[in-house]
Amino acid sequence: MNPFQKNESKETLFSPVSIEDVPPRPPSPPKKPSPKICGSNYPLSIAFIVVNEFCERFSYYGMKAVLILYFLYFLHWNEDTSTSIYHAFSSLCYFTPILGAAIADSWLGKFKVLSLVGLSLIALGTGGIKPCVAAFGGDQFEEKHAEERTRYFSVFYLSINAGSLISTFITPMLRGDVQCFGEDCYALAFGVPGLLMVIALVVFAMGSKIYNKPPPEGNIVAQVFKCIWFAISNRFKNRSGDIPKRQHWLDWAAEKYPKQLIMDVKALTRVLFLYIPLPMFWALLDQQGSRWTLQAIRMNGNLGFFVLQPDQMQVLNPLLVLIFIPLFDFVIYRLVSKCGINFSSLRKMAVGMILACLAFAVAAAVEIKINEMTPAQPGPQEVFLQVLNLADDEVKVTVVGNENDSLLIESIKSFQKTPQYSKLHLKTKSQNFHFHLKYHNLSLYTEHSVQEMNWYSLVIREDGNSISSMMVKDTESKTTNGMTTVRFVNTLHKGVNISLSKDTSLNVGEDYGVSAYRTVQRGEYPAVHCRTEDKNFSLNLGLLDFGAAYLFVITNNTNQGLQAWKTEDIPANKMSIAWQLPQYALVTAGEVMFSVTGLEFSYSQAPSSMKSVLQAAWLLTIAVGNIIVLVVAQFSGLVQWAEFILFSCLLLVICLIFSIMGYYYVPVKTEDMQGPGDKQISHIQGNMINLETKKTKL
Repeated sequence: MNPFQKNESKETLFSPVSIEDVPPRPPSPPKKPSPKICGSNYPLSIAFIVVNEFCERFSYYGMKAVLILYFLYFLHWNEDTSTSIYHAFSSLCYFTPILGAAIADSWLGKFKVLSLVGLSLIALGTGGIKPCVAAFGGDQFEEKHAEERTRYFSVFYLSINAGSLISTFITPMLRGDVQCFGEDCYALAFGVPGLLMVIALVVFAMGSKIYNKPPPEGNIVAQVFKCIWFAISNRFKNRSGDIPKRQHWLDWAAEKYPKQLIMDVKALTRVLFLYIPLPMFWALLDQQGSRWTLQAIRMNGNLGFFVLQPDQMQVLNPLLVLIFIPLFDFVIYRLVSKCGINFSSLRKMAVGMILACLAFAVAAAVEIKINEMTPAQPGPQEVFLQVLNLADDEVKVTVVGNENDSLLIESIKSFQKTPQYSKLHLKTKSQNFHFHLKYHNLSLYTEHSVQEMNWYSLVIREDGNSISSMMVKDTESKTTNGMTTVRFVNTLHKGVNISLSKDTSLNVGEDYGVSAYRTVQRGEYPAVHCRTEDKNFSLNLGLLDFGAAYLFVITNNTNQGLQAWKTEDIPANKMSIAWQLPQYALVTAGEVMFSVTGLEFSYSQAPSSMKSVLQAAWLLTIAVGNIIVLVVAQFSGLVQWAEFILFSCLLLVICLIFSIMGYYYVPVKTEDMQGPGDKQISHIQGNMINLETKKTKL
């Protein structure tokens, strides 16, 4: 019988309270308060956690910054395949936290998963790090410091974006400005982030003695699934109308599972239901490293005072996050609060979704403008042809055929080319074309074979007192994927070796030998070293700009000596990369309102035993979002601007659904998640104090 059960007897009410009446509890030593930062309410331990997160995020985002270009340029995958693999990798990184959360909450605890599993096994370790590090930082705060804990999540997100800011700026420089084996140095770009992971491990281990390390609470993931399964099966077994209904469907698990677990699972399922629409936001946000970077490679990165590489444009996101978080926390949210508006967490997240919608609408407008400036592509049974005259006098070229004979009707002067590519129509996938060449008093006919959907240059050259021609296939992709490419035609009677950089050189054969295209860095090339078997000389190539494909003809001019005649096969990118700034500003503002708020919301709504599980579920929504991008990239078949519009419209619909769900959601308060045992003990202790007080007064 409970000695503290309510009783109307005065004798009982005023009787002395004996310690034997209370069930014995093991003595617990007084908890030593954790050291604070500079006299504040912030635990010193979070400093190590934040620095660790900075280093880990430097590693992760530094690697991801160059990943899409590594696929595109080093592995030579197309844009859709590169995008799909990029998002498949991102999705895997956010799926593994489910495993990490299960291990953290049920076996090792958050601290050991971070140090032993997450940071030691980087490939799979992201699953150990992601669900634990945010929640582990939250565990360092006492409940009475809930406001400081909310601020911690903002600081935590700042550390993420500080690491991302520096890494997304530095690793593209390591890739592009350093040459390894004659190509971009991806080894260094991936190696430096790996070094930062070692530093992250050291920093995290340094704070080991001052961490508050909540012990694991059993196999909570298995308990959750078993509890849900038992509730569902028990409900179906008791479908009879004679059996009284229960308030919640999870109450049907009461015959087997404790009330506290059922309450925790209720809180968990309510939040998980709210998570269902969230993946679509991440589907848009994570395209900054894939589709938006691919958009940037077709833009001009010269800002006048600085030249941005396409993958460096991602630096805008963490930079703006560092600006927006204090701006929103200390200015915008406070102004909204003073206006009497209840700007709840769910409302902030809905506004973040709307901003992401607007960002992709802007991205679609930019994409349409880029397409207007990009040369058209040859379609089926079509080829594009230009004529390059390297003879000493003008030549008139005519395509023999009913459909194409009027395309090249004007004479082409010496060392000139046709103003633009001409479109030739084929009757089959490959076809032989006959050309009529008129030079001085000579009239020549020549035949060349072409294949559909390609670009060609018909090069006319001197051949003694006459002329001859050769058909040269131009670069496979006339957009050059945003890279600067060059090739050479050598009119000399000796082969030439050309050194484009310290590690990049190419050989061009004698007597109108034509080199392959070679990718180079954008920049000025005033003195490129060249040599023949008996002579060294330099060529001034001038500015090689973003996205352009150049053809240089090496000639020996009697008056000026050896020089390079420069012509553009593909014009440089005309649209400035600065036009991406509005879409980055919008999506980053949306991220601050959605992601930072969501991190704190997930922690505050999680039962104490399931904080890592709910954090992992939050990260799981990111994984599903990346899968959405993967599916759309592989199977939609849409042009890029239409794909951007599709994502924008889908998120707008999802935002409406989420807003309706959030309207009916009632946030859980901290005291509501306190265990009944804790409440009972608190209630008993309160009664004991009251009784002792009454006895003393009597």
